[in-house]
Amino acid sequence: MEGKEQSTGGLHFVGKKDEMIEAKRSFRTLEGRDILIIYHQGGFYAMDSYCYHAGGMLQNGDIEEIDGKLCIICPNHKYKLSLAKGECIYKGTDPREKPPVPRWYSKGVKQRTHMVTETNGEVYVKLSEDTSWIESDYYQGEKGKVERAKAEAAEKKTS
Repeated sequence: MEGKEQSTGGLHFVGKKDEMIEAKRSFRTLEGRDILIIYHQGGFYAMDSYCYHAGGMLQNGDIEEIDGKLCIICPNHKYKLSLAKGECIYKGTDPREKPPVPRWYSKGVKQRTHMVTETNGEVYVKLSEDTSWIESDYYQGEKGKVERAKAEAAEKKTS
């Protein structure tokens, strides 16, 4: 088994390029991790498919350019996540400024992103090798399934 892994270099085949382009959003489970692959404006992006904030399904989110960054907007609470880095951005004002001017700020990387490559019309994803904890990790795997269900139940109570 180990030899097989090496030959692909950790690359997972996720689909044919033309099909992935047509689909625009594709959901895949790789090594037990749920990933969203997005095709937008000529490029492929891959990130954890559940929003770090409350486990919302990002594949239903709109994509907009915000402050020069392409972002997917979580349909649940409108959190804005950059496709390239998984950085969460928000608009805020600095109360020390007179008058305060709304600006875009970063909360840092909150959503794990993965590398997408294409070869001969085939698209591959290499899972992130970053060993540090990224908040979207919380909603992944078996434990994540439980946490997503809890977040969904809490959401229903408030709405």
